[in-house]
Amino acid sequence: MKRISLAFLVILFFQTTFGQTKDLVTTDGITSSLHQSNIGRVTFMNGNILLDKYTASDFLKSFHLTYRSDLNIRVFMSNSVTNYLHQLAPDLSAEELLKKGNLQFAFYIDTKFIYKENINFGCNFGSGGNKNTSTTFRVPLTSTKGEDWWAMYMWDRFKGNGGEKALNIGSHKLKIEIRPYVKIDENSDAKVGGLIAEGQIQLVIQTPKITTKQIAVQPIQPNSDWKLSDLTFNKKNIEALNTEIANYNLKEITSVVVIHKGKLLLEEYFNGADRSTLHDTRSAGKSFTSTLMGIAINDGYIKNENQTLNTFYNLKTFENYEVKKDSVKIKDLLTMSSAFNGSDIDSDSPGNEENMYPTDNWVKFGLDLQMDQSKTNGGRWDYFTAGVVLLGDILDKKVPDGLEKYADRNLFKPLNITKYQWQYTPQKVVNTAGGLQMRSLDYAKYAQLYKANGVWNGEQIIPLEWVQKTFTRQIQIPERDNQFYSYLFWNKSVAYKGKNYETFYCAGNGGNEFIIFKDLPIVIIITSKAYNKPYGHSQADTIVKDFILPSLMP
Repeated sequence: MKRISLAFLVILFFQTTFGQTKDLVTTDGITSSLHQSNIGRVTFMNGNILLDKYTASDFLKSFHLTYRSDLNIRVFMSNSVTNYLHQLAPDLSAEELLKKGNLQFAFYIDTKFIYKENINFGCNFGSGGNKNTSTTFRVPLTSTKGEDWWAMYMWDRFKGNGGEKALNIGSHKLKIEIRPYVKIDENSDAKVGGLIAEGQIQLVIQTPKITTKQIAVQPIQPNSDWKLSDLTFNKKNIEALNTEIANYNLKEITSVVVIHKGKLLLEEYFNGADRSTLHDTRSAGKSFTSTLMGIAINDGYIKNENQTLNTFYNLKTFENYEVKKDSVKIKDLLTMSSAFNGSDIDSDSPGNEENMYPTDNWVKFGLDLQMDQSKTNGGRWDYFTAGVVLLGDILDKKVPDGLEKYADRNLFKPLNITKYQWQYTPQKVVNTAGGLQMRSLDYAKYAQLYKANGVWNGEQIIPLEWVQKTFTRQIQIPERDNQFYSYLFWNKSVAYKGKNYETFYCAGNGGNEFIIFKDLPIVIIITSKAYNKPYGHSQADTIVKDFILPSLMP
């Protein structure tokens, strides 16, 4: 009876707040008696309980929140998102409303406001979740199921903006409030409506239970295909690292491998990974494209990195042709400095990689792009994944038997790398944009190959001249102090005990890094699954500066 009264008050609130503006679209209505009894509520559940199976007994009052948990919310509304937005901007069509507005989430801990976010207009509510018609939806805040939702990134931003600090050890009340918002144009503030739904739950935060085995330095097992280092290092620093990973202060780390003077010194795995795991290191795979380009040039299949696109493609057959496109060099694509109107840093850029992936021909996507009149070829660094796809296509056309077989024959087999997995473009060409999955010890072979000036077991695999060019600062990265880019390798210095140690490294989304110290006999592989998390690469920096270097250079 109490819930029905609350539902009535919520409906009355919307009537008085929004007046009698007529709905713009027809909704699914109130879908069940459970819905009717809980209009205006954010309910919490453990995992994804399907709506037709969901009952009031599933509503959580408290929840033990750990770094591996499945805290979900299901929201019961009296109307659809579109109709709520219509109340705020009655002159806009449904299509316009859904491009200018969505929902605002506000988070409170123990009655204190912590964080507020107007979720992007593109954020949807899963299969079957239609913002025009749905009056209830489910999203995960945390998940162990491999889900990839905007809500989970919002939860991470909440934690990064005060939530993690507020959720210290103990019991805390989390409250979530949801409102509609519309932002008519970039020059005006968002207009926020009244409360749609709210809910609260008691979160119990406990100290993770960490075993002695989790903390201990992991012994290197036989058959690593590496000579083992006998260097004495400070194991306490590595135990401290393992503790930070185990208690999830360092998140989603899957492996750490250290090579010292060409020998295996440290091999650690975490969060379910082991020696046989193929790690998805995302854009770290781009660097292999540079390697294979250097080998192909040395073999005579490509003249040099100064060859221009018009020697590989009839660019006049693609859209937006202009002479400036003819003069794009292989080097411009290797250094992310072409004049294509493409930027992965700018989500609104026509050439952003997210616009490429849904197309049925990624090469055509890149070559069809307009040129950016504010850029000159080779002039300014701007991260451009589609350009690396073009490099892969050029290689695939020019080397014998295609790029996949060429890579296996000329790079992987000499390194005895036998277990790996490519991703592919829609044209079934290996995806040089990233996603080449390997074992950590094999990534270490690849990085050590560069450290050894391209030589492996006495054989020159990568031409020395190409390694030297790769280990040259080719172009400054804007707005990053003393950081540079090379031939699909990154460059920066690590400050330690008052000295700067220069590194060249491969980097991929999630905090994946293969780090080659230029003047120290050290190679470090860090793999991680902190995809799209703001802390991914900063964690890698922490591992190197606070744990690995102190263990080797006390």
